[in-house]
Amino acid sequence: MTKITYVEHDGTERTVDVANGLSVMEGARNNNIPGILADCGGACACATCHVYVDPAWIDKLPAREAGEDDMLDFAAAPRTETSRLSCQIEIADSLDGLLVRTPETQD
Repeated sequence: MTKITYVEHDGTERTVDVANGLSVMEGARNNNIPGILADCGGACACATCHVYVDPAWIDKLPAREAGEDDMLDFAAAPRTETSRLSCQIEIADSLDGLLVRTPETQD
């Protein structure tokens, strides 16, 4: 299990254990983390699982693929250099301690 910290827009932090092989989005959904809607269920077909990855972690993640990059243009909240779709971040031991922030809105 890998510990992931989700920080809500209001600053509320929740650290949960997520099984390797799941996505950051699935970890949020499975642990009732507010702020990640995941309307498409992880198919990279919406932008309702948009998160801001803590800058200390952004270079430790695989680069965005073209589909994710394009989909982020449709996110409700402003896109930044650390924006990612949480459905596209696969959990592995190397991400233990990952911190992501949810935007103010997903819709």
